[in-house]
Amino acid sequence: MNIVNVGYDSTNYYVLADHRPRLLIDVGWPGTMPKLQNQCKQKGIALADIPYFLCTHYHPDHAGLVQELKREGCKLIVVDMQVSAIPVLKTYMKPQYHYVEIELKDNVVITLEESRTSLSQVGVAGEIIATPGHSDDSVSLVLDDGTAFTGDLTHPLMATDAPDDPIRQNWDKLRAMGVKTVYPGHGPMAKLP
Repeated sequence: MNIVNVGYDSTNYYVLADHRPRLLIDVGWPGTMPKLQNQCKQKGIALADIPYFLCTHYHPDHAGLVQELKREGCKLIVVDMQVSAIPVLKTYMKPQYHYVEIELKDNVVITLEESRTSLSQVGVAGEIIATPGHSDDSVSLVLDDGTAFTGDLTHPLMATDAPDDPIRQNWDKLRAMGVKTVYPGHGPMAKLP
Protein backbone atom coordinates (compact mmCIF):
# COMPACT_ATOMS: atom_id res chain seq x y z
CA MET A 1 0.00 0.00 0.00
CA ASN A 2 1.43 3.36 -1.01
CA ILE A 3 1.01 6.25 1.41
CA VAL A 4 0.77 9.64 -0.28
CA ASN A 5 0.73 12.79 1.82
CA VAL A 6 -1.56 15.33 0.14
CA GLY A 7 -1.52 17.70 3.12
CA TYR A 8 -1.12 21.47 3.20
CA ASP A 9 -1.20 24.37 5.68
CA SER A 10 0.62 22.38 8.41
CA THR A 11 -1.84 19.45 8.40
CA ASN A 12 -1.23 16.05 6.82
CA TYR A 13 -3.86 14.24 4.77
CA TYR A 14 -2.98 10.80 3.50
CA VAL A 15 -4.17 8.80 0.51
CA LEU A 16 -3.75 5.04 0.70
CA ALA A 17 -3.36 3.58 -2.77
CA ASP A 18 -2.17 0.51 -4.58
CA HIS A 19 -2.89 0.50 -8.32
CA ARG A 20 -5.65 3.04 -7.51
CA PRO A 21 -6.61 5.26 -4.56
CA ARG A 22 -8.46 3.40 -1.81
CA LEU A 23 -8.91 5.74 1.16
CA LEU A 24 -8.22 9.35 2.16
CA ILE A 25 -7.46 9.97 5.82
CA ASP A 26 -8.55 13.41 7.02
CA VAL A 27 -9.55 16.43 4.95
CA GLY A 28 -8.76 20.12 5.21
CA TRP A 29 -10.16 23.36 6.48
CA PRO A 30 -13.46 24.49 4.99
CA GLY A 31 -13.06 26.52 1.84
CA THR A 32 -9.73 24.91 0.94
CA MET A 33 -10.97 22.38 -1.64
CA PRO A 34 -8.76 23.92 -4.38
CA LYS A 35 -5.69 23.29 -2.19
CA LEU A 36 -6.64 19.64 -1.67
CA GLN A 37 -7.34 19.21 -5.38
CA ASN A 38 -4.00 20.82 -6.25
CA GLN A 39 -2.06 18.64 -3.80
CA CYS A 40 -3.71 15.51 -5.16
CA LYS A 41 -3.02 16.59 -8.75
CA GLN A 42 0.65 17.26 -7.94
CA LYS A 43 0.91 13.71 -6.57
CA GLY A 44 -0.81 12.17 -9.60
CA ILE A 45 -4.09 11.45 -7.83
CA ALA A 46 -7.48 12.54 -9.13
CA LEU A 47 -9.60 13.52 -6.15
CA ALA A 48 -12.63 12.12 -7.97
CA ASP A 49 -10.95 8.68 -8.01
CA ILE A 50 -10.83 8.40 -4.19
CA PRO A 51 -13.87 6.30 -3.25
CA TYR A 52 -13.80 6.63 0.56
CA PHE A 53 -12.47 8.85 3.30
CA LEU A 54 -12.18 8.75 7.08
CA CYS A 55 -11.69 11.53 9.62
CA THR A 56 -9.57 10.80 12.67
CA HIS A 57 -11.68 13.37 14.57
CA TYR A 58 -14.11 16.16 13.86
CA HIS A 59 -12.08 19.35 14.23
CA PRO A 60 -11.91 22.02 11.47
CA ASP A 61 -8.47 21.11 10.13
CA HIS A 62 -9.28 17.39 9.90
CA ALA A 63 -12.93 17.44 8.84
CA GLY A 64 -13.73 20.92 7.50
CA LEU A 65 -14.13 19.75 3.90
CA VAL A 66 -16.25 16.67 4.62
CA GLN A 67 -19.49 17.76 2.97
CA GLU A 68 -17.68 19.34 0.04
CA LEU A 69 -15.82 16.07 -0.56
CA LYS A 70 -19.04 14.08 -0.24
CA ARG A 71 -20.50 16.28 -2.98
CA GLU A 72 -17.60 15.18 -5.18
CA GLY A 73 -18.78 11.57 -4.79
CA CYS A 74 -16.42 10.37 -2.07
CA LYS A 75 -18.12 8.34 0.68
CA LEU A 76 -17.49 9.21 4.33
CA ILE A 77 -16.73 6.32 6.68
CA VAL A 78 -17.77 7.28 10.22
CA VAL A 79 -17.25 5.20 13.34
CA ASP A 80 -20.51 5.17 15.31
CA MET A 81 -18.78 6.70 18.35
CA GLN A 82 -17.96 9.76 16.19
CA VAL A 83 -21.50 10.52 15.00
CA SER A 84 -22.37 12.83 17.91
CA ALA A 85 -19.22 14.91 17.27
CA ILE A 86 -20.22 15.79 13.71
CA PRO A 87 -22.90 18.42 14.56
CA VAL A 88 -20.57 19.99 17.14
CA LEU A 89 -18.06 20.82 14.41
CA LYS A 90 -20.21 23.68 13.14
CA THR A 91 -19.91 25.42 16.54
CA TYR A 92 -16.19 25.96 15.84
CA MET A 93 -16.87 27.65 12.52
CA LYS A 94 -16.95 31.36 11.78
CA PRO A 95 -18.87 32.72 8.76
CA GLN A 96 -15.66 33.60 6.91
CA TYR A 97 -14.70 29.89 6.88
CA HIS A 98 -17.50 29.12 4.41
CA TYR A 99 -18.16 25.85 6.19
CA VAL A 100 -20.66 23.49 4.57
CA GLU A 101 -22.46 21.60 7.33
CA ILE A 102 -22.03 17.84 7.24
CA GLU A 103 -25.19 15.93 6.43
CA LEU A 104 -25.66 12.87 8.61
CA LYS A 105 -27.41 10.91 5.89
CA ASP A 106 -25.57 8.82 3.31
CA ASN A 107 -22.48 8.21 5.48
CA VAL A 108 -21.05 4.72 5.91
CA VAL A 109 -21.47 4.29 9.68
CA ILE A 110 -19.58 1.37 11.21
CA THR A 111 -18.59 0.16 14.66
CA LEU A 112 -14.99 -0.30 15.73
CA GLU A 113 -15.62 -4.04 15.71
CA GLU A 114 -16.81 -3.87 12.07
CA SER A 115 -13.91 -1.73 10.92
CA ARG A 116 -11.64 -4.57 9.79
CA THR A 117 -14.33 -6.08 7.59
CA SER A 118 -15.44 -2.70 6.24
CA LEU A 119 -11.87 -1.64 5.43
CA SER A 120 -11.11 -4.94 3.70
CA GLN A 121 -14.07 -4.29 1.40
CA VAL A 122 -12.34 -1.09 0.23
CA GLY A 123 -8.96 -2.79 -0.16
CA VAL A 124 -7.33 -1.73 3.11
CA ALA A 125 -5.92 -4.34 5.52
CA GLY A 126 -6.26 -2.96 9.04
CA GLU A 127 -8.67 -1.68 11.64
CA ILE A 128 -9.83 1.49 13.34
CA ILE A 129 -9.36 1.88 17.09
CA ALA A 130 -10.51 4.50 19.57
CA THR A 131 -7.69 6.77 20.76
CA PRO A 132 -9.45 9.45 22.82
CA GLY A 133 -7.58 12.24 24.50
CA HIS A 134 -7.24 15.06 22.01
CA SER A 135 -11.01 14.70 21.60
CA ASP A 136 -13.51 12.06 22.68
CA ASP A 137 -14.14 11.11 19.04
CA SER A 138 -10.47 10.57 18.11
CA VAL A 139 -9.66 7.35 16.30
CA SER A 140 -6.54 5.91 14.71
CA LEU A 141 -6.26 3.69 11.65
CA VAL A 142 -3.85 0.81 12.21
CA LEU A 143 -2.70 -1.15 9.17
CA ASP A 144 -1.64 -4.77 9.43
CA ASP A 145 1.89 -3.84 8.30
CA GLY A 146 2.51 -1.87 11.54
CA THR A 147 1.62 1.57 10.21
CA ALA A 148 -0.75 3.87 12.12
CA PHE A 149 -2.47 7.12 11.20
CA THR A 150 -3.03 8.90 14.48
CA GLY A 151 -4.53 12.30 13.70
CA ASP A 152 -3.85 14.58 16.66
CA LEU A 153 -2.97 11.88 19.17
CA THR A 154 -0.64 13.49 21.71
CA HIS A 155 3.00 12.50 21.19
CA PRO A 156 4.09 9.53 23.35
CA LEU A 157 6.87 11.55 24.99
CA MET A 158 4.11 13.62 26.66
CA ALA A 159 2.79 10.56 28.51
CA THR A 160 3.29 10.29 32.24
CA ASP A 161 4.24 7.19 34.18
CA ALA A 162 0.72 6.95 35.63
CA PRO A 163 -0.96 3.74 34.45
CA ASP A 164 -4.28 5.57 34.01
CA ASP A 165 -2.78 8.28 31.77
CA PRO A 166 -4.88 8.19 28.56
CA ILE A 167 -1.89 9.19 26.44
CA ARG A 168 0.10 6.24 27.77
CA GLN A 169 -2.88 3.90 27.37
CA ASN A 170 -3.35 4.88 23.71
CA TRP A 171 0.31 4.41 22.83
CA ASP A 172 0.49 1.14 24.77
CA LYS A 173 -2.51 -0.07 22.77
CA LEU A 174 -0.79 0.88 19.50
CA ARG A 175 2.46 -0.83 20.54
CA ALA A 176 0.50 -3.97 21.50
CA MET A 177 -0.94 -3.99 17.97
CA GLY A 178 2.58 -4.00 16.50
CA VAL A 179 2.68 -0.38 15.36
CA LYS A 180 6.17 0.64 14.28
CA THR A 181 5.55 3.67 12.03
CA VAL A 182 3.28 6.61 12.80
CA TYR A 183 1.81 9.10 10.36
CA PRO A 184 0.50 11.99 12.48
CA GLY A 185 -1.92 14.75 11.55
CA HIS A 186 0.85 17.33 12.03
CA GLY A 187 4.58 16.87 11.60
CA PRO A 188 6.66 14.21 9.88
CA MET A 189 6.24 10.46 9.81
CA ALA A 190 8.06 8.84 12.75
CA LYS A 191 9.11 5.51 14.13
CA LEU A 192 7.27 4.67 17.33
CA PRO A 193 9.64 5.32 20.24
